Amino acid sequence: MLRRVQYSLDVIQEEARRLVCQGILKRHQPIYMLCKYFPAREWGYVERELERNDFLLRDSILDLLGSEDWCED
Repeated sequence: MLRRVQYSLDVIQEEARRLVCQGILKRHQPIYMLCKYFPAREWGYVERELERNDFLLRDSILDLLGSEDWCED
Protein backbone atom coordinates (compact mmCIF):
# COMPACT_ATOMS: atom_id res chain seq x y z
CA MET A 1 0.00 0.00 0.00
CA LEU A 2 1.32 3.42 -0.96
CA ARG A 3 1.60 6.00 1.75
CA ARG A 4 0.22 9.39 0.82
CA VAL A 5 2.50 12.15 2.01
CA GLN A 6 1.09 15.55 2.78
CA TYR A 7 3.05 18.73 3.16
CA SER A 8 1.49 21.72 4.83
CA LEU A 9 2.47 25.20 3.76
CA ASP A 10 4.18 25.63 7.15
CA VAL A 11 6.41 22.60 6.53
CA ILE A 12 7.34 23.86 3.06
CA GLN A 13 8.10 27.34 4.38
CA GLU A 14 10.21 25.94 7.21
CA GLU A 15 12.27 23.86 4.79
CA ALA A 16 12.74 26.88 2.52
CA ARG A 17 13.75 29.01 5.52
CA ARG A 18 16.26 26.36 6.64
CA LEU A 19 17.81 26.16 3.16
CA VAL A 20 18.08 29.95 2.90
CA CYS A 21 19.60 30.24 6.38
CA GLN A 22 22.19 27.59 5.48
CA GLY A 23 23.06 29.52 2.32
CA ILE A 24 21.99 26.63 0.08
CA LEU A 25 19.28 28.70 -1.62
CA LYS A 26 18.92 32.45 -2.08
CA ARG A 27 15.75 34.44 -1.38
CA HIS A 28 15.57 35.73 -4.97
CA GLN A 29 15.56 32.23 -6.53
CA PRO A 30 12.29 30.78 -7.82
CA ILE A 31 10.28 28.45 -5.60
CA TYR A 32 10.78 25.57 -8.04
CA MET A 33 14.40 25.37 -6.85
CA LEU A 34 13.01 23.67 -3.74
CA CYS A 35 12.24 20.57 -5.82
CA LYS A 36 15.85 19.42 -5.36
CA TYR A 37 15.33 19.18 -1.61
CA PHE A 38 12.13 17.14 -1.48
CA PRO A 39 11.95 13.51 -2.63
CA ALA A 40 11.07 13.42 -6.34
CA ARG A 41 8.07 11.15 -5.76
CA GLU A 42 6.68 13.64 -3.21
CA TRP A 43 7.22 16.86 -5.19
CA GLY A 44 3.71 16.66 -6.66
CA TYR A 45 2.25 16.98 -3.15
CA VAL A 46 4.44 20.00 -2.44
CA GLU A 47 3.50 21.60 -5.76
CA ARG A 48 -0.23 21.10 -5.14
CA GLU A 49 0.00 22.65 -1.67
CA LEU A 50 1.83 25.67 -3.08
CA GLU A 51 -0.76 26.11 -5.83
CA ARG A 52 -3.58 25.68 -3.32
CA ASN A 53 -2.09 28.65 -1.45
CA ASP A 54 -1.75 30.75 -4.63
CA PHE A 55 1.99 30.39 -5.11
CA LEU A 56 3.47 29.94 -8.57
CA LEU A 57 6.64 27.94 -9.01
CA ARG A 58 8.22 30.97 -10.69
CA ASP A 59 7.55 33.17 -7.63
CA SER A 60 10.61 33.92 -5.53
CA ILE A 61 11.38 32.08 -2.34
CA LEU A 62 11.11 35.46 -0.61
CA ASP A 63 7.41 35.54 -1.60
CA LEU A 64 7.00 32.14 0.04
CA LEU A 65 8.77 33.20 3.22
CA GLY A 66 6.80 36.42 3.55
CA SER A 67 8.33 38.98 5.84
CA GLU A 68 12.07 39.03 6.16
CA ASP A 69 13.27 36.37 8.60
CA TRP A 70 16.65 36.62 10.25
CA CYS A 71 18.67 33.46 10.54
CA GLU A 72 20.00 32.59 13.95
CA ASP A 73 23.76 32.93 14.31
